[in-house]
Amino acid sequence: MAAGESGLSGRLRVRVARQWFEGLSLGGGVTLIRETHVHPFARCNIWHVRGRDCDLLVDSGTGLVPLASVLPGVPGRPVVAVGTHVHFDHVGGHHEFEDRRGHLLEAQAYDSMPDAATVAHLFRELDEPVGMLPSAGWHPSSYRVRPARLSVQLDEGDRIDLGERVFSVLHLPGHSPGSIGLYDERNGVLFAGDAVYDGELIDDLEHSNVESYCGTMERLARLPVSVVHAGHYDSFGQARLRQLVDQYLTGKRRPGCPAE
Repeated sequence: MAAGESGLSGRLRVRVARQWFEGLSLGGGVTLIRETHVHPFARCNIWHVRGRDCDLLVDSGTGLVPLASVLPGVPGRPVVAVGTHVHFDHVGGHHEFEDRRGHLLEAQAYDSMPDAATVAHLFRELDEPVGMLPSAGWHPSSYRVRPARLSVQLDEGDRIDLGERVFSVLHLPGHSPGSIGLYDERNGVLFAGDAVYDGELIDDLEHSNVESYCGTMERLARLPVSVVHAGHYDSFGQARLRQLVDQYLTGKRRPGCPAE
């Protein structure tokens, strides 16, 4: 979820979208996929990374329209689907994939996808959650995230090997207890989920923790990166990452946050 988007008309358009996803190749085997007609608040970045032995999917969107069939790459190639955290806009399509991975602290939530963990109720409560319908007769009141029991529970330091490139799991709590990033140390590439993105960060959900978020930000400030592919908005580099960290810590430096 991304903050700062609200106040739409409240009138749901009735046309069914002909095309739900848009994809943009960023080079290096990385493709950004977005759900064009989803409200900006809930329009997460879905990342597909082509590998030699298997492909990596970082987050899977809302699940309103099937995702697996539109992924780039070789048909039939194994796909490792990783959820950076268990919020509805990031794991709604996870049930489509056999190899499903997420942080162990949120593993129980993947089993049943309750609103308390996925915050799917925030999507249902939007005035206009979609600009066009995902299917005929769809209504936001029916939206739920389908359960997707994890195949593998991830923790700090675990590795995901695609063949010629390897991603390490970074536990980055704060936005949610089990928020993670995937870090390709050799190439300096970080898939950050909602731990950091170039917009107003959300740390006031029931399960968010500002103290943990401050610790995550200080860790990210020390991380050598060439590019950060975030859960929302555009990608950015090392300098912008440190600016975003400084802005957050300046605003949140309060009792309970780690001391400088």
